[in-house]
Amino acid sequence: MATNNPWVARCCILSALVCTVGLLCVCVTFLVSVTCMNGTFKHAAVSADSPLCSQVGRNVLQQGGSAVDGAIAALLCTSVVYPQSMGLGGGAVVTVRNRTGKVTVFNFRETVPRKFKHNLLDDCPATSNHVTGSQWIGVPGELRGYEVLHKQFGRLPWSKLFEEPIRLAKEGIPVSPFLGKLLQFPSIKGKVESSALCEVFCNENSSTLTTGDVIKFPQLAESMEVIAKQGADAFYGGEIGRHLIQDVKAAVTFSGGTLEMEDLRSYRVRVVDAWTVPLGDTMMHVPPPPAGGALLAFILKIMQGFSLTSHSLVGDHKVLFYHRYLEAAKFANGQRGNIRDPFFNSRTSADHLIDDAFVQHIRAMISSNGTHHDSYYDVKPFPDHTGTSHVSILDEDGLAVSATSTINHLFGGTVYSPQTGIILNNELSDFCGRADTLKPGEQPPSSMTPAILESKSGGLLVIGGAGGSMITPAVALSLINHLWLGMSLKEAIAAPILFVDSKNKVNFEQDFDKSVIDGLRALGHQVGEMEYFFNVVNAVEKENGCIVGESDKRKMGMSDGY
Repeated sequence: MATNNPWVARCCILSALVCTVGLLCVCVTFLVSVTCMNGTFKHAAVSADSPLCSQVGRNVLQQGGSAVDGAIAALLCTSVVYPQSMGLGGGAVVTVRNRTGKVTVFNFRETVPRKFKHNLLDDCPATSNHVTGSQWIGVPGELRGYEVLHKQFGRLPWSKLFEEPIRLAKEGIPVSPFLGKLLQFPSIKGKVESSALCEVFCNENSSTLTTGDVIKFPQLAESMEVIAKQGADAFYGGEIGRHLIQDVKAAVTFSGGTLEMEDLRSYRVRVVDAWTVPLGDTMMHVPPPPAGGALLAFILKIMQGFSLTSHSLVGDHKVLFYHRYLEAAKFANGQRGNIRDPFFNSRTSADHLIDDAFVQHIRAMISSNGTHHDSYYDVKPFPDHTGTSHVSILDEDGLAVSATSTINHLFGGTVYSPQTGIILNNELSDFCGRADTLKPGEQPPSSMTPAILESKSGGLLVIGGAGGSMITPAVALSLINHLWLGMSLKEAIAAPILFVDSKNKVNFEQDFDKSVIDGLRALGHQVGEMEYFFNVVNAVEKENGCIVGESDKRKMGMSDGY
C-alpha cells in the first residue's frame, strides 16, 4: 500500500543510495583485483638479485615488516646467495622515500681508515685488473647502516631479520648457475683457489665449487647469530670486530698500517637529502656525490632534450639515438673526476651536472654525423670494475627503498676472515684514476645510484643497478627505454646495453642489433672487446594501484610480492 509519509520516502531513497554505493565498491574492488593479476601485485613487491632473496624480503613484509625490514633481510640473504657481490664486509647507499613523500639518502659506504699505505695510489692498476690485498680495505659500513635504517623505519625486531639468512648460511644452499659460472672463470678461479676464500668456495680437492654443489657458511652464520642478539655493536666494538681485525692483520702484505678497531668504533652513517631532478613529468630522486646519481641525471637530462619516442628506435633513427646516447656517456666519463666526497673535497663539485644551462651546452656539442677524440670529452683513463648488488622494495604503506650494496670487485680484494666468515671489500681501489690523495674518513667515488622516481600521475618507480662501472649505463638505458621509448619495465631492463669503457671504446652486450653496431662504426665509434657484461637492474613500479616487480634475468633474478 502506498504511503505519503516523508520519513518513509527519505528512508527508501537513503537505502537505495547505500545499496548503490555498496555495489559500486564491490565493482571497484573486483575491477582492481582483475587489473592486478598477471604477475603484478596489489600490496607490496621486492626485486632482489635472486628469487630466494626476493622471497625472503616478501616474507618479512607479510609478517608485518616495513620495506626497510624487507630490504635488510633481502640483503642479508644476498650475502649468502651471492657473496661475491656484497656482504657484512662492505657498504651501501640506500635511498628511502617515506610515507609522506620525503626522500632521504643513507650513505654507509666504506671509508678510508685512519692509517693507510702512504703511497697506495701508486699501486693502482693501469687496466681493470682485479686488485687484491688488505691494503685496499675500507672501513665497512654495512651493519651500522642497517642499524640506523632499522631504528628509524623498522617494525619487526632486529633479530627477526637475521633468522632466514642464518638458516641458509648454516644449512647451505646449492651454488647458483650464476655463481657457479663465475667460479669457473680462469681469473676468478685462480684467485679463489690461491686465497683463504678456498676454505668456503672450494671442494675437498681444493678446486672451486661448481653449479649445484652445496655451499655452507658456518662461520658467517655464527657471526650473524651474535649480531642478531647483540646488535651492530658486536661488529663495531665487540667480539666480531676484534676477530675481524685479527684476521685482517694476519693477511697484511705491506708495512704502513691497516684496519684497526678504532676505525670500526668511529664509523658513522651519513644521512643527507636526495638530489631531486626534474625529467619532464617525472621527478627523479638520486643520491648525491660521492655516489653516482649526478652522472645518471646528467645523461638523462641530455637525452631528454632529444624528444625521444618509440619512433626513435625505427630505421636510421635507431642509430642516431644510440649515437647520441654514446656521446652523452662519453661526456659523462669526462665528468667522473667531479664525483668526489664533498665532506673532504670542497673545491670539487658536481652541481653543474644537473644545471640546465650546462646540460644544454653539452647537448649542443653532440653532433649527429660523427664522434670525436677523447680530449673533446675531457676523458681521462680510469679502471673499470664489476660487482655490487641491488634491492628495490615497496611496502603496502607506501614506504619505498632502493638499496645498492657492495664489497666492490668480485669477492672484494679476496681477503677472507676465517674467524667471522666475512669477505672484506677492496673499496679503496675506487680512488684509482679518480684522485691524487686520500684522507682518513673519506668515501671513494662510486657508480652506485639507487633511485626513486615519481610521476605527476602518482606513479612510483624504485630502481637501481649492480655491475660496478656498468651501473650507470644499465640504469640510464633502462629508464630511457621505459620513460620515453615506450617499453614495459620488463622489456626496458632486458634490452641489451652498450657500454663506454675507460678507454672510450664502445662495448656491445650479446644480441645487440648488428646493423646499429655497423652504423655506429661508420660514425667513428671505436668498438671494444669486452667479453663479459655484469649489468643488473632491479626495479618495482606502482601505477594505478598495482605493483610490477622486475628482477634482472642476467643474474637469474625474480621478484616477489603479494
